[in-house]
Amino acid sequence: MRDPARRADVIIIGAGASGMMAAYFAAGRNRRCIILEKNEKPGKKLFITGKGRCNLTNACPRDEIFDHIVSNPRFMYSAISSFDNRDVMELFESEGLRLKTERGDRVFPVSDHSSDVIKTLTQALDRMGVRIMTSTTAKSLIVEDGRCVGVRAEEKGKGTVSFFADSVVVATGGLSYPLTGSTGDGYRFALSAGLDVRDTSPSLVPFNIKGDICPSLQGLTLKNIRIRITDEKKTLYKSPDVGELLFTHFGVSGPLVLTASSGIMPKAFLGDLRLHIDLKPALDMEELDQRVQRDFAGMSNREFRNSLSELLPSKLIPVIVSLSGIDPAKRVNSVTKEERRRLVSLLKDLTLEIEGLRGYDEAVVTKGGVSVKELDPKTFRSKKVEGLYFTGEAVDVDAHTGGFNLQIAWSSGHAAGMSC
Repeated sequence: MRDPARRADVIIIGAGASGMMAAYFAAGRNRRCIILEKNEKPGKKLFITGKGRCNLTNACPRDEIFDHIVSNPRFMYSAISSFDNRDVMELFESEGLRLKTERGDRVFPVSDHSSDVIKTLTQALDRMGVRIMTSTTAKSLIVEDGRCVGVRAEEKGKGTVSFFADSVVVATGGLSYPLTGSTGDGYRFALSAGLDVRDTSPSLVPFNIKGDICPSLQGLTLKNIRIRITDEKKTLYKSPDVGELLFTHFGVSGPLVLTASSGIMPKAFLGDLRLHIDLKPALDMEELDQRVQRDFAGMSNREFRNSLSELLPSKLIPVIVSLSGIDPAKRVNSVTKEERRRLVSLLKDLTLEIEGLRGYDEAVVTKGGVSVKELDPKTFRSKKVEGLYFTGEAVDVDAHTGGFNLQIAWSSGHAAGMSC
């Protein structure tokens, strides 16, 4: 006999962004909801997003959101049109969370605490009667006669138990930040149900760089620069805007790099790629040459190694001096035109060899996942298995940084919750 305590209208696997949003809207339509969460508390990945501040959406015009979705933006059209960034902000503010908009239209809680986003959701779900069962790990789907009717799970202290429902929402996340519980469970569930899962890879992730330049610059942030990435034949990516890059002990990170990682096919990183940094994108070659000449004119008797303080951060100067091939002790008034032009070219195109992407431990999101061809874009319901839904990062949709991936989570959760 089925235990009534483990029977619901909707079972949701995962108390992350899309899972809690699915529960919010399903419960709002008087559906009894149980969320199964493997961690000891909900929202573990939400807690670390935006460096602990939770960039929960982006306040740009709705049509611009799709420009920031890298994989399958057209699939998201219906879900975002039904529940867009304005709706997300209105929902959280109606639940008592005050929001603010910062540079790049990024939206954060006024408190700057991601815990307040989680608290807002969990309090709302509690008020609506949603049961969040923590320390309960979903192990497999229960599918009977082409319909998903429940979930087998490992409940702490009780062993394997079965939960039954009319609908099951898989909101398990992807593979990024596995310490938060994102260990690819959703992909395993999809494959067991006969759904196609697209190859996965880390996205919005730093680069490993060959050589010792980056370790020597560790901790230095370059602002208002541009980057591009090339293979042996062509340019694969060019940053549309200026931005920031951070040097680390292993290579490079920062917003420009993370966005670039999502804009290139993962298999390209198996080849020989180069990162080109334009340190002075506001000036063309001639303008920069004139700027260097003016600087040199004001310090004509200095040694070359001491002549770039007006042009570059101090930590970067020894690297540029070394790469320029100009004698560091040479007086500025003795630097030849050819040497100066070589310096200018270096400032416009500091080139580093990419060794590959960092791993899932440092990836903001996962690229790949349950194929969008398997799902109804209006509801995120499986086309093959009745009563089965996939949302958020489990689906083959990913976007740039800036709140866009969480918007995908909220919108897909809303679509599934309303359908359930």
